[in-house]
Amino acid sequence: MADLFRSPFRAPARVPKPVIMDERVAHRFAFPGLLLGAWALAFGPWFVRLADVGPVATGFWRLAIALPFLWAIAKASGQPAHLPRRGLTIAILAAAIFYALDLALWNVGIRMTKLGNATLFGNAGSLVFACWGLWLARRLPLMQGIALVLAIAGSILLMSSSYELSSKNLAGDVFTLIAGVLYGGYLILVDRVRANLQPLPLLFLATLFAAPILLAISLASGERVWPHDWTPVLLFALSSQVLGQGLLVFALGNLSPLVVGLVLLSQPAIAALIGWFAYDERLSAVDFIGAAAIAAALILVRLPSPGLRRRLREASASVP
Repeated sequence: MADLFRSPFRAPARVPKPVIMDERVAHRFAFPGLLLGAWALAFGPWFVRLADVGPVATGFWRLAIALPFLWAIAKASGQPAHLPRRGLTIAILAAAIFYALDLALWNVGIRMTKLGNATLFGNAGSLVFACWGLWLARRLPLMQGIALVLAIAGSILLMSSSYELSSKNLAGDVFTLIAGVLYGGYLILVDRVRANLQPLPLLFLATLFAAPILLAISLASGERVWPHDWTPVLLFALSSQVLGQGLLVFALGNLSPLVVGLVLLSQPAIAALIGWFAYDERLSAVDFIGAAAIAAALILVRLPSPGLRRRLREASASVP
């Protein structure tokens, strides 16, 4: 696993060109795909609330239902699922453990606190991953620095009218906060593995390894596991795991962690819209200001530093 955490100033063995400051040459659909994936993931808390099984069981069905779809998509796209070399398999297993614990704690927390709290604290993972990107880069370009501040401020403003710090919500808040940190660890591990493995086999294996962990936790907790209404868990699996995680894992191989983390911080804006349409939670002027700040952050993060462009050109020219 040591090679997964190599210095960002050395290229991974299978990457043909050096990665400078962890700035990757993105596929043209990587950024819009990441936006779509992040927004699909933002529907997750709503489906957890709608499911008629235990919260951990809801996470299990999210993964179990997604598995045949992920396998079929991987095979059809020429990326058949297979076990990679031992080091990568261990790293994927570690990512799956982080992911399973994240889903278990977050789903439990969603039902113990307000949706605003769950969204705000759950986004700790996006901030952790963005900070990981800063550590890799060893610097913060001006535009991306402004974007990071705007995204964090916008998220807080959007949730300011719906989150509530109280003893009643404390346990749920703690669960969702820990889940957010675990999700950041999952993203870091997946980001490292993506340098050596295609996205669909990676996502299929992480999903396969995480599903039995969630089932074991659910059964040990005495939860109701078998749904009466399959619609919420089916929609949860297709939107969050197949579409959301699929596009996210694809983006991780094309965009820097800082950019991915910033885009994931846009999820509170979608959560606010869901609350508006599903629960008639009207948006205030502060909510619109927060949404505008996040929109500005998404624009700024796509403005690369001229210095980075020059270093990338120089590095490319030096490769025989």
